[in-house]
Parts: sequence; C-alpha cells; structure tokens
Amino acid sequence: MNMSDARGAGERLVVIGGDAAGMSAASQARRLKGPDELEIVAFERGHFTSFSACGIPYWVGGDVPDRELLIARTAGEHRARDIDLRMRTEVTELDPDRGRVRARDLDSGAESWTSYDKLVIATGARPIRPELPGMDAPGVHGVQTLDDGQALLDTLSRTRGRRAVVVGAGYIGVEMAEAMINRGYEVTVVNRGRAPMATLDPDMGLLVHRAMEGMGITMVNNAEVTRLLTGDDGRVRAVATRDAEYPADVVILGIGVRPETALARAAGLPLGEHGGLLTDRSMRVRGFENIWAGGDCVEVLDLVSGQLRHIPLGTHANKHGQIIGANAGGGYATFPGVVGTAVSKVCDLEIARTGLREKDAHRVGLRFESVTIESTSRAGYYPNPSPMTVKMLAELRTGRLLGVQIVGREGAGKRVDIAAVALTAGMTVDRMTALDLGYAPPFSPVWDPVLVAARKAATKIRASV
Repeated sequence: MNMSDARGAGERLVVIGGDAAGMSAASQARRLKGPDELEIVAFERGHFTSFSACGIPYWVGGDVPDRELLIARTAGEHRARDIDLRMRTEVTELDPDRGRVRARDLDSGAESWTSYDKLVIATGARPIRPELPGMDAPGVHGVQTLDDGQALLDTLSRTRGRRAVVVGAGYIGVEMAEAMINRGYEVTVVNRGRAPMATLDPDMGLLVHRAMEGMGITMVNNAEVTRLLTGDDGRVRAVATRDAEYPADVVILGIGVRPETALARAAGLPLGEHGGLLTDRSMRVRGFENIWAGGDCVEVLDLVSGQLRHIPLGTHANKHGQIIGANAGGGYATFPGVVGTAVSKVCDLEIARTGLREKDAHRVGLRFESVTIESTSRAGYYPNPSPMTVKMLAELRTGRLLGVQIVGREGAGKRVDIAAVALTAGMTVDRMTALDLGYAPPFSPVWDPVLVAARKAATKIRASV
C-alpha cells in the first residue's frame, strides 16, 4: 500500500463522489479559495463526472443524440480549475478519527490513504437490485450511470429480438418504457404496486396506467417478480411472477434506489430512518464538525410534513453542493428543506407532483380534504387544448395547501411549480385563489387549472368548518 500523502501548506478538502453534489461542492469551494489556501482532491469510481443521470432515458431513447451532451463538465475541465480529480478511484474506508480516507485505483488495484481537513461525502444512491435467480444474467440492466446507459445501448445493438420488460413503474421505469417504445420495442412494465407512479395517489396513478396502455405499453400491476429466466446461452429470456411469464430480449430495472451509505455506516456516521446521512441545515453531518454530505446519500427535511425524507433528485444534489462548497470554502449557507416536487413524462403524457400524498398526510397525523378537477391547458375555444387532471390536498380547518398531483398532456406538468411555490410559502388554498397568474388563451383558461382546484378545495374546507 502506498502511504505517501504529500500536501501543501493550506487546508485539504477531500470529496467522495464526482457527480452533481460532489463536484458542485468542489467547484464552489474553489471559487471562494485558491489552490494555495485550499487543496481539493476528489474521488470518482466511474468513467464520467458531472453528468446528468436524469438525461439517460432520453439518450437511450434517441431524443439526446450524443452521450457527451449529458456531461456538464469533464474531468479535464475540473482539473484545469485546480481540482485534483481522480477518476476510476473508489474510496473503500473512512477514518474520521484520524481524518483520512483509503482509496483504491480500480485499474491498477493500488491503494493509498489520503488525509483531509474537510471532507464531503457525495456517494449518491445505489439502484435496488433484488437478489433473485437470473438477476445477474446478460441482458439485465440498471440505468444509474452513463456506464449503465452505454452498456444498455451496447446490448440493444447486439440483440435481435424486440421485446423489452421494464421492472418497476416509478420515474425511471416509465421513462425507460418511453425510451424503448421510441426504439420500436414491444414493452411490458411489471409493477409491484396497484398502479404506476407510486409517488402519486392510486387514483391518479390509474390515469397513468390507462394512458400508458393507450400508447401500446402492456402494464402489469400487483405483480411481484420471482425470478428471471435464462436461455441455453445464459441470456435473459423472460421475467417470471407468481402467475405468469413475460418474454424478454432485454430487461431494464427501474425499481428505485437507496442511499449509498455503506462507508458512512462503517465509519459510525449518523444515519436516518431511510438509511441516508443526517445533516444540519448547513449540510454538515451531525456530530462531525469537518464533514459535510449532500445529494442522494442524505435525508432532507420535508417542509410540509416536518419529517425527514429521502428524495433522490439532481435538483437537490446541485443545491446541496453549492451550500456545502460555500461552507467548506469559508462562507456560510443553509439548505431549508424541500416540498418534494417532481415531474416526468411517458411519451406525450406529463406527470407531476409536489407535497404530500394522501398516505403521507395520514402517516403524519394530518386531517385533510382532497379535490380532483378536470381542465385543459388552454382556453377551450383555442385550437388543440390538452386535457389535464389536478388533484389537491388541503389541511382541514386551516386550509393550508398540503399537496398537488397533475396528470395530463402538453402544458400540464410544469404547472406543478405554482403549487411548489405555494407550499414553500405555506399558503392556504383560499389565498392561492387570488394568485395573479399569467393568462392568454394559448396558455391557459381564464382560471388556471391549479387555481380551479384551489377554489374547489377552499369551498370544501369552508363547508367542513
């Protein structure tokens, strides 16, 4: 083992993880302190850095023509800014007592310790991969990294058959179903839940189910995968549940992710109920003055419920990185929390949500009213208005907005941002009805669909008092 750890006169910041949170933190710290004041060493175990994982389904599906377009900043560009970025290098051990990390070069196998004055943990999340027979067979793919996306594309280029089975119907599952439809595959989605998109209430998920089937996607709900069957050549040939088998030339896993916190757990760092690292508002790991964490490996405060959640989204990761970099670079910044906003699509169907679902509100003991309205993206008389369904939850008596879900066609999804702002501001549905939103017939009815839902919710709240 190479124990050399030469360093300059200034402090050293070590960053574990070279994607959104980690490299945002490194870049922000570098803006605040030059290389003479702060040496920055970053470790990334993959082949790529600062890439958009959210863009992988659109690259696989052909909407994004080139992998390089998903890379915001290359390793060379980071190094040109005096960040010592070590690619294909995996941190295998944290030693907080002695302020050091052990890392292994994945190509040469060489290991070494690197000391730090300040540490950033941005290890991300790992895809859920059930331990089932056949799960490691050729033709079975996750889609967490650019390496994963390239491996899937390589498989598709070699595979003659045109049958794809997607396991899981969350964001990645529905987006990969769209990608495979775009590539001309026959697509089956096998889903353990009652309806696709478990981030929605089941009644809204049913709308997604119907729309996906209308696109030619076979939806199989309430189905637990028991094994993956392989052919004589060892490649995957079908996905089996307790009741049926679904032929497959390629299988894509979209079951979800968990925080990648094995290193932190082994080092005795505090983890929450969902397995993510616990931090304060400055993203500093609780109980450790010189360690910060951000991105998909942490738990964050839900501003609506007041509880901690694990919400793995690139928007949060980049914000965490900016805040960590400011603090590690000698400045000061805080992360207040989230309201859980997300938007996705499958073909021309747009799916959005923010705040709490019904089961979330029940879980934290909130009493609420819910309303659902049907509307359109434009004035009814303007050409080609798109239908949408808006569901809204409001707290009983107070009328505080608790959550919004939207399923519709063009122009539906980003309307959720109205609700996200209202949730962050703690607005009531009655107050929302007075929001001065932009209006013209090509963009909205006179009453925007979100405000129609707010007005109906406010009326229901008043009637319940």
